[in-house]
Amino acid sequence: MTTSQRHFGPELFTFLRELRRHNDRDWFNARKERYVREVREPAQRFISDFGPLLARISRQFRADPRPSGGSLFRIYRDTRFSKDKSPYKTYTGIQFRHRAGRDAHAPGFYLHLEPGSVFAAAGVWHPGGPALARIRRAIADQPARWRRLVGGKSFRAAFEPEGESLKRAPKGFDPDHSLIEDLKRKDFIGVARLTEEDATAPGFLQRYAKLCQAGSGYVRFLCEAVGVPF
Repeated sequence: MTTSQRHFGPELFTFLRELRRHNDRDWFNARKERYVREVREPAQRFISDFGPLLARISRQFRADPRPSGGSLFRIYRDTRFSKDKSPYKTYTGIQFRHRAGRDAHAPGFYLHLEPGSVFAAAGVWHPGGPALARIRRAIADQPARWRRLVGGKSFRAAFEPEGESLKRAPKGFDPDHSLIEDLKRKDFIGVARLTEEDATAPGFLQRYAKLCQAGSGYVRFLCEAVGVPF
């Protein structure tokens, strides 16, 4: 692997655009080999090559290139409880989750590749009730540290906070707390917006690794809050 290596090509986004227009099983099955060649295999190579770079940030997160059950999200949508019965996701999602986490709701690092929406993310999405309460309590108990993390130059240069928030202060917290807007959050995610050109450029792997490094202090805080090692 060299720093100038390119993992993703424009054909990945071309395939996903076409899938958005033809989201049905007959169309996809007729082009399954193309999906594997242009989308799945490049993502698996990216995951494999990111493994050593991720280990430099923390050895508590997994870079698992398996096509099912690993870091790569399945292309198939779960339509059981959705009105939208489209069978396929029209994006490629890659999550480097914590070894102690069983699903997408654990602290980790994420890469989203979708036509018109490319981004890197660090943090925890939709944590369960106990974990959410522990994160809020950690912020309230360590306000100076939290401010340094989210207000630090490297984090602010890379990430913007996103996700859902409560309209009112969570139970047990002072509505006048100086960090009440952070305490209202239901998601603790920093998002770095990128472009298709960024993702298909040589050296994108290293750029993504630098973003993860910039978000590592934030993820460390969340790991400590929910009681898992970083």
